[in-house]
Amino acid sequence: MEREEDLQCRGLKIIQDDRLYTFTSDSVVLANFVKIKKGEKAVEIGAGSGVISILLSAKMPVSKIYAFELQNEMASLAKRNVALNFLEDKIEVINDDIANFQNYVERAGFSVVFSNPPYMNSSNENASEVKAIARHDKFLSCEKLCKMGSALLKEKGRFYLCYPPERLCELFVEMSKCGLEPKRMFLTENNKKQIKLCFIEAVKGASHGLKILPNLTVNDADGKYLEALHTKYF
Repeated sequence: MEREEDLQCRGLKIIQDDRLYTFTSDSVVLANFVKIKKGEKAVEIGAGSGVISILLSAKMPVSKIYAFELQNEMASLAKRNVALNFLEDKIEVINDDIANFQNYVERAGFSVVFSNPPYMNSSNENASEVKAIARHDKFLSCEKLCKMGSALLKEKGRFYLCYPPERLCELFVEMSKCGLEPKRMFLTENNKKQIKLCFIEAVKGASHGLKILPNLTVNDADGKYLEALHTKYF
């Protein structure tokens, strides 16, 4: 069932469809972590419903976001959400595998790449094919994610993503192979102090040196996590 929700940010709205993959607070946290400077162009790998690109286009002085989404149904929904918020001039949704990016955009042409990728083990299955592709890394492995991010970025360009803590070693190995150096990182936790996800900013061609930021509790009863994120990390 479809529903229209208020994103509680500058009047932005989003259409969610329970039959497809619906976004969670992880996407909102990532949208608040990504930094885009005036005039910069960005690429999103795995746009889903388009929520991260939509939030960023309203909060950051981005010139253009190219939002790649593999699944037809999700890409169609993302396009509708972009139109709903009158952001067609800032966001272009591209319904294709990110591996084919050179058919649409230039190599090494972007200052920022960001992704809330599927990171569950690809051997797991889900009843819904759309949800399975959105959650499991069958079509976007860690290796592929890092290769594509590096290929799209200019030298000193920034790569933002979230990934499960138990797969950080794998992620860092693949980043190193692709010349992506982790520079800032924080973990999210629930109100029981259980670690949930890791959010990382990496820079292409940067020197070594990783800053570990304080953990972020994402489900406080008073719902103040976004305020805490701005206070701690921006």
